[in-house]
Amino acid sequence: MANIKKDIADNFGNRLRTRVNGILIVNDKVLMIKHRMDENAFFWNVPGGGMIYGKDAKDNLRREFLEETGLEIEVGNYLFVHELLAPPLHAIELFFEVHLLGGKLLLGKDPELRDEQQLIEEIRFLNLDEIKKIPGSEKHAVFRGINSLNDVRIWKGYFNFENNSIK
Repeated sequence: MANIKKDIADNFGNRLRTRVNGILIVNDKVLMIKHRMDENAFFWNVPGGGMIYGKDAKDNLRREFLEETGLEIEVGNYLFVHELLAPPLHAIELFFEVHLLGGKLLLGKDPELRDEQQLIEEIRFLNLDEIKKIPGSEKHAVFRGINSLNDVRIWKGYFNFENNSIK
């Protein structure tokens, strides 16, 4: 098996990244992606990824959604920013509400990674109870304490949940 932690650090770590994330809610379920983080470790988050220089946030988010999910989306309201600081990863994450336009849901891939390095394991719509059952360490911090799917729509501002920054 590949050294997943090294691949993540080499491709995404040891630099500040700006990421865009889209929250798609359909029939009271959130579209989420399960990423392999190590041999026995996973991480659930909404579709999204790093921004490409010269493209605005909405263009980057539409591209990421298509790459990872096969879905075409309209980018809606800007919701909030989250700062992830868990060395070697450091990211400013912009979260937007998104709306489904079309396409067919499929398990996509990260173009930055070779086929044998791919991290995306699963993609599906999860209801609130399913999200709550995922262990806290295996889901993005913004989904660890939600009590309703509307929570993520009404948050505004800057968040840095449970960062592991070096002091």
